[in-house]
Amino acid sequence: QVQLVESGGGLVQPGGSLRLSCAASGIRFSLYKMSWYRQAPGKQRDLVAAIPSIGSTNYADSVKGRFFISRDNAKNTVYLQMNGLQFEDTAVYFCNALRVGIGDTYWGQGTQVTVSS
Repeated sequence: QVQLVESGGGLVQPGGSLRLSCAASGIRFSLYKMSWYRQAPGKQRDLVAAIPSIGSTNYADSVKGRFFISRDNAKNTVYLQMNGLQFEDTAVYFCNALRVGIGDTYWGQGTQVTVSS
């Protein structure tokens, strides 16, 4: 019954912005560390940003100052605000939920972000 559903991806010009959303169901959302990963064709899936239940956010060096992660526990939703998008940001973006200290983890299906002129 666990579901993570991403939305908000699309085609954007260089320098543009998008906001991704990930709506979770079937988990006690507030207990999970939520993260965004991305994967380009032929590449490994890499961490973009993470926001734990308790603690500070963290970001990949490549997106620091441009991307911002936030969560709304009342809505069981995590967001990724992406600004100043560049060609290199093109990838499928995946939402991840991790129960820290226990190890249960879940993935969404992903949403495509394409940066192109």
